[in-house]
Amino acid sequence: MAFATGERLGRVVATGAPVFLLGGAYLSQYGFGLVPCEMCWWQRYALFAAVVLGVSTWLKPVCGLLWLAALALAASSAIGGFHAGVEYGWWEGLTACTIAPGTAGGDPLAAILDAKVVRCDVAPWSLAGISLAGWNFLFSGAAALAIVLALWTSRGSRERL
Repeated sequence: MAFATGERLGRVVATGAPVFLLGGAYLSQYGFGLVPCEMCWWQRYALFAAVVLGVSTWLKPVCGLLWLAALALAASSAIGGFHAGVEYGWWEGLTACTIAPGTAGGDPLAAILDAKVVRCDVAPWSLAGISLAGWNFLFSGAAALAIVLALWTSRGSRERL
């Protein structure tokens, strides 16, 4: 089954957007030392699912996989929006947002006491006043919307719903 033009665009966005966002997340982590908090990981989990679903659409052209990829991107966007709200102080977060200390080979109590705390309510970096979580909210949401619009405008997709 061949994909319509809108569905091809949806496949590109469903694969490219989460790969781009995860690449930026790992670049900020390993290139610039910005350690992710717990809510950052929640956003990444949704992006991992979106990557798997996006790649799956290239292997097996099923329109439903694109809808699921859009849903995964929308979930990452929603989590990013919530996280940004926590960072901006609009509402409180759900967790203590700390990294579990490594206890291999040493005093576990000392490792706990020396562990670096990564807070979810503090934005470690921003561009134009928007935190990384805020940018993820915007880009993931835009990608999810682009997939939905591409699928919706594709005549073949509507016929298979």
